[in-house]
Order: sequence, then C-alpha cells, then structure tokens
Amino acid sequence: MTNSWSILLDNASLLALWGALVIHWFFPIPTAVHPIHICQRFAILLADKVNNPNDNYKQRLFSGTLTWALIWGTLLILLIALYQLVWVDVLFQLTLLWIALDWRNTAKLSQHFINAYAKEDKVRCRQLLEYPLNRNTQNLSLLGLGKAGAETQLLSYGRLVAGVLFWYAIAGGIGAIMYRVAICLARAWSPSRHQYHIFGLPAVRILAMLDIIPLRILALLITVGNNSKVALQGLIKQGEHWFLPGPGWLLSATGHKLSLSLGGPAIYDNKKMVRPQIGGKIAPAAFHLAQIQQMMTHRLLAWVVIESALLFIFQGSF
Repeated sequence: MTNSWSILLDNASLLALWGALVIHWFFPIPTAVHPIHICQRFAILLADKVNNPNDNYKQRLFSGTLTWALIWGTLLILLIALYQLVWVDVLFQLTLLWIALDWRNTAKLSQHFINAYAKEDKVRCRQLLEYPLNRNTQNLSLLGLGKAGAETQLLSYGRLVAGVLFWYAIAGGIGAIMYRVAICLARAWSPSRHQYHIFGLPAVRILAMLDIIPLRILALLITVGNNSKVALQGLIKQGEHWFLPGPGWLLSATGHKLSLSLGGPAIYDNKKMVRPQIGGKIAPAAFHLAQIQQMMTHRLLAWVVIESALLFIFQGSF
C-alpha cells in the first residue's frame, strides 16, 4: 500500500490529471472570461487585418496558413519557455489542463438545453446553441434544434473533454492547451463563413488531423454495450461520409446506437449547406438528448479511468 502511494505521488502526470479534473469540476472558468475565448476574439481581429478578399485563392490560403502558424507557434514557444522557469511541475501541468478542459460547462449547457427542449422553448434553445453551434440558429425548427443540440453535445464532449485528455496524455499540459487553441482557431475562422471560406481552410484541416485519433477512439467506446453490433456496422458504413473523419465517426456511432437521425441540411452564413444524413430514422427528442448526456458521461468516466491506469502503469511524468 505504501509503495502504491509512493508511485502515485511520484507520478506528476497522474496527479496533475486528477487535480485538474477536481478543480475544473468545482471551479470551471466562465466562457466569457475564458482565455480561449479571448484568443478567439484576437484571432478574428488579426484575420480582419490580413485576410484580403481581393487576393487570389493561393494568397488567401497562404495567409491563413501563415496566420495560424504565427498564433499557434508563438504560444507554443512562450509555453515551452515558461516551462523552463517553473518550480513545481505538477502545478504547471495542472493549470494548463484546467484551462484546456471544458467538461463542466458542456454538462451545464447540455442539461439546460435538454430542459428547454423538453418544454419546446425554441427561443431558449436557440439562445443556448448560438455560441457553441457557430452558425445561425434563428430559423431552426424544433426538429433542427434537436439535431443541432445532439451534434453539439457529441462534438463538445468529444473535443473539449476526450480530445483534451488525449493530447494531455501525449504531450502534457502544453499538448492539451495547444489542442484547445487549434479548436479555437478553427471556430474563429470557420470556412462556413463567406469571409473565411479560403482563409480558414488550413485551420480546419489541421484540427481534423488532431481530431482523428481521439474522436475515433471515443466513437469505438460508444459502440460498446447495447446495440454494439448495429453501432459498429453503421460506423463502418457511414463513418467516412461526413466532411471531417473524426466527427463523422462520432456522429455515426451515436446515431446508429440510438437510432437517431443526425446530419442533414444546415444554414451557414445564410446559405444552405447540404450535409449527409447519418444514423437512424428517429428525430431526436429530449429523451434522446438525455440518453446522449448519460452515455457520454459514462464513456468519458471510462476514458478517465483507462487513461489514469495507463499513466499509473507507465509512471508518466513530463
């Protein structure tokens, strides 16, 4: 027993993981003052300076790539330099992971949306989805809100929890925060908006590469349990039909497991975008959204346990 505690106390990565999870759960950072939100606003201001609509395709693509590298690379260099000055390694890793995680806020948003959707309060549902959905919600029907809510739940938990924890395990607190910055830049310069149609492509493509492994692992975890065969078959059949490979697996696995109809047309920047239909035939209701909430909570807890066990076994330290 004493030896086990000694190993645990010597395992900086495991201590930082659990410390960040506990602090984040009781003291989540509000979205309005979150450093990532501030980074997103800065990214938009910078893009307005360098994204010239009169430039040709290659010039705008190059501008997007260079601007992404400038923000992401500068922050990475600063964090590496700061890491050389820290005295308590665990506190440094814990703080970065605490900033990168967004489990608690996602859970609150999910619960508020489920309650509003159960009451068919379309105004409240639209307000709740306006920021995380990153597209126009004012014309969404009740059915559209249900699908958008389900997709928001899945991708928020997938990226802001599973993805962050995955990159924390790979590259520590710096890896977790840099992944969140990649999400931030892809959202700020979403190609679904006309002004970023070309400029934002590099940010989305880089995020897609960072997403592939964690979101696919989570999708495979989702297939475990009830309807596992149906979910796995649907994943194999439709997982690659989505625009991005990571989210495609996640939506497909959930849609088939719960027989939910996901995807379909969506309005971006006042233009209709044709998206593939994924999953089953049942339109999401409040009951199904609650199922997603419960399922994702269980899978993410399993993720934390598995990651903790691996860090313990390999005595991870930074």
